[in-house]
Amino acid sequence: MIMSFDPLMYRKDFPILDREIYGKPLVYFDNTASTQTPSEVVREIEKMYFTHKANVHRGVHTLSQEMTALMEQTRQRVREFISARSTREIIFTRGTTEAINLVASSYGELLKEGDEIILSVMEHHANIVPWQLLRNRKKIVIKVIPMLADGSLDMDAYRGLLSERTRVVSVTHVSNVLGTVNPVKEIVALAHSVGAVALIDGAQAVAHRKVDISDIDADFYAFSSHKMYGPTGIGVLYGRESLLEKMPPYQGGGEMISHVTFEHTDYAELPFKFEAGTPDYVGIAALRSAIDYLTVIGVERVGSHEQSLLDYTTARMLEIDGMRLFGTAPGKEAIISFLIGGAHHYDTGMLLDKLGIAVRTGHHCAQPLMHALGVEGTVRASFALYNTIEECDRFIAALHRVAPMLA
Repeated sequence: MIMSFDPLMYRKDFPILDREIYGKPLVYFDNTASTQTPSEVVREIEKMYFTHKANVHRGVHTLSQEMTALMEQTRQRVREFISARSTREIIFTRGTTEAINLVASSYGELLKEGDEIILSVMEHHANIVPWQLLRNRKKIVIKVIPMLADGSLDMDAYRGLLSERTRVVSVTHVSNVLGTVNPVKEIVALAHSVGAVALIDGAQAVAHRKVDISDIDADFYAFSSHKMYGPTGIGVLYGRESLLEKMPPYQGGGEMISHVTFEHTDYAELPFKFEAGTPDYVGIAALRSAIDYLTVIGVERVGSHEQSLLDYTTARMLEIDGMRLFGTAPGKEAIISFLIGGAHHYDTGMLLDKLGIAVRTGHHCAQPLMHALGVEGTVRASFALYNTIEECDRFIAALHRVAPMLA
């Protein structure tokens, strides 16, 4: 229930929420794109730059040793956060996009012509384009799981797509457009039943629900810091150790080697084999702070609060003439995609912005899904731990105001 969670306790940690837009208090409902960052995470970044900054894993001096320890403490914290087995399975990337590209590029080298990859119709472009690039290089086959009318995946169709040629199944945990929570444990188990590996895009999941890699049993799981109250430019790829050992490096350079001659290179042990070059060790240390912040509050409590906002706002939106909602699957996350009548999503978003309401408009990097829905784009509102019922009421009032202008 909403009363068991008071977002006002945490709003003070996010100074940006005190801003005004066009003279109106900011209502930030673009959390699916990026959450805001609490002060203590920003202070951690400042602390790293002012007291610890030195390149990691390469120096014997105190600053380098301190920074290396902080980076590796974050790796351990990530392992605990997603219940992975070993820090050897935790690879730092620039985000979910790079994590998926790493798997498509590196594990993809193990595939051959005619092998099949299964995606879903609701995938973000980051989980489509890398596989298309692989298809162009290796002449593999991409198959697509359709969805049902409520925005849930057609699991019967998925079962029908699986075959002895299926090598990879790569699907999103939570749709960034519809909020649909996919049955990833079942999806992974079915992939394994035909000998395929499974990658899960967890970008929209980790800040809203407990993710247990051991329970899901995914072979790869990817997510981004900036969608879970952390800094931008940092992401995580979990990879099953036995698979990572077989995969060739994604990039070459410093850090990912143990010995180099002009004739031959020996690669570093995991996870460093996949972390070429100087990492964003400051951002990585700050990610630990963001995980701690979210964990102290409680991911389940945050998710419950967001669900309350979703239920309340959805019911109020349905009272507005011409309102069209997309994605009604049971148990969906706190994401609302909508259109008002035949109005263009961009016009709706611009008018809401004039009233201080920040929402996302467009195809949300999911154009195939838009085609399946029969629209060019939608308006998307999404919630986070600092959003309030009062903000939802302001949003609803704004929609009532702009709807007649768009008729």
